[in-house]
Amino acid sequence: QVQLVESGGGSVQSGGSLTLSCVASGNTDSIYRVAWFRQSPMKAREGVAFMYIQTPTTTYADSVKGRFTISRDNAKNTVFLQMNGLKPEDTGMYFCAAGRFQDYGYWANTQAYTYWGQGTQVTVSS
Repeated sequence: QVQLVESGGGSVQSGGSLTLSCVASGNTDSIYRVAWFRQSPMKAREGVAFMYIQTPTTTYADSVKGRFTISRDNAKNTVFLQMNGLKPEDTGMYFCAAGRFQDYGYWANTQAYTYWGQGTQVTVSS
């Protein structure tokens, strides 16, 4: 089992920045891929950013390209999401997700991940 704990959410004005962190514990050697998702009221959970643990490959949703950066510190079992140029439409609960090698599927599909954190709220005001 893997436990994921997010932090770093908060309230900012449009144009501001936040950095989210996700610390993994437990059987972290089983983690093969990680991603950030977000969900706002009345909307489905959507993939924001993705990366594999062992390669530098990253993928982003079109809505955040050029503004968000996903990164990791394997020694600290931590994944980050640097968010710049925040917009009101970025408001939502942000979740960290981790998938095992045997989990497969499109990176933005929630079913491609076994482990989920509880989420951290991001609110962007205009």
